[in-house]
Amino acid sequence: MDLTGLLNDIFVGAYRIGEGRKGFATFGKEQEGRVSYENGIALALAAFREAQQSGDTQTIILAELVFLNQELQFCNKADAETINSLNHAIHDFGDAMRSIEAVEDVAGYKIAEKTHSTDPKKCVEGFPADVFHQACKSHLTRIRNIIRAPGIAMLEKALLRQRALNIKAAQAAYIEKQRKALEDKG
Repeated sequence: MDLTGLLNDIFVGAYRIGEGRKGFATFGKEQEGRVSYENGIALALAAFREAQQSGDTQTIILAELVFLNQELQFCNKADAETINSLNHAIHDFGDAMRSIEAVEDVAGYKIAEKTHSTDPKKCVEGFPADVFHQACKSHLTRIRNIIRAPGIAMLEKALLRQRALNIKAAQAAYIEKQRKALEDKG
């Protein structure tokens, strides 16, 4: 898998989706908009599937970050709620990327783990619900809310469902990293 190519496909897919949405709203550009929108979703969906198949936490989160940043660029500047939500997700995944680095530093992670609750309700599969898990939980809620919104095309729902699967795959891979870090005897 070529990470640069995968992230480029996510970027281009999100761009085409955004351009397609603009076309829908422009008289005489509806057909061009539909083609761009459908091509963008197909490209992004294939790239997100490839990211999921990689099983690499960082690749999956980077793909989501690229998509979120591109969505932010296409967001109507008057849509404060969506801008706030996207900025929050981008910030959360920035924190999540730092967690990925931290969990790979076994000695440091063992110390950091002591700062998290041991309450089973505040753990994920018995591991600390650190900022990585918090970012994933918030984003899954965000995606599920979008899926439930009326008027979302089935094609776009397929992309949203794939993105949710990716976040779950990233969490599963991250839990493995947590397991290795906390079980390491060194």
